[in-house]
Amino acid sequence: MRLFDLIGKLYGPFFDLHNWETVISSGSDWLVIFSLVLIECLLSVDNAVVLAAQTQALPTKELREKSLFYGIWGAYIFRFLIIGMGVYLINFWEIKVLGAGYLLFLTVQYFSKSRVKHTRKLVSGKKRRISLFWSVVMQIELMDIVFSIDSVLASLAISSNPVIVLIGGLIGILAMRGVAELIIRLMRFIPELEPMAYGLIALIAVKLFVSIPMIDIEISATTFGLVVLGAVVLTVMIHFIRRKGKRTADGSHDNEG
Repeated sequence: MRLFDLIGKLYGPFFDLHNWETVISSGSDWLVIFSLVLIECLLSVDNAVVLAAQTQALPTKELREKSLFYGIWGAYIFRFLIIGMGVYLINFWEIKVLGAGYLLFLTVQYFSKSRVKHTRKLVSGKKRRISLFWSVVMQIELMDIVFSIDSVLASLAISSNPVIVLIGGLIGILAMRGVAELIIRLMRFIPELEPMAYGLIALIAVKLFVSIPMIDIEISATTFGLVVLGAVVLTVMIHFIRRKGKRTADGSHDNEG
């Protein structure tokens, strides 16, 4: 009976229709969801490339698309399961401290240029107990699990509402599958977006840490959503100011020549 009680506690909020209605009709909640999707996309752009590369071992476009289709549903199911557990665990201050430490570690790793990218190559000549198609699907699922831990932890640090985190995560996964190439081009055009994303991860770590009972400073999800939006606008402005300054400097050198 205790097991069923625990399952109800972990996943009951997902089936609360009033909670869904409140989130869907709230402008501030959609701002938070937008910030979650944005962070998911910026942090997972290289992950999408890895997943797409894994499907290249399959001989036809139809099989590649089919493997990604199965993969996205597996990612959705896993995201649902891990968010339910995360919402429960994030209430313990020890988990908050560990989570904040891990997010800070990711930030330091990125800015020290020692980030390890999760890559996994398929060895087509190796004997398998299952078909090539299902081995690709399994690898896609494994990569999704590895990639989603960072995103779920960061999302739960922003909002403790499982419905908000779930909607943000599902839209983020779909966006990465559907517009990965567009996001890659955008980040190549505005390279400052990637360090900005990791700067936000550091802020999320601080937000998570200061919420422990000994400090007890709670920064609302809406406030943080506005911070994310402001950070994006500021980053884009900085990019175009730098670009304009570079063009002006190049023009001055040409005139001198």
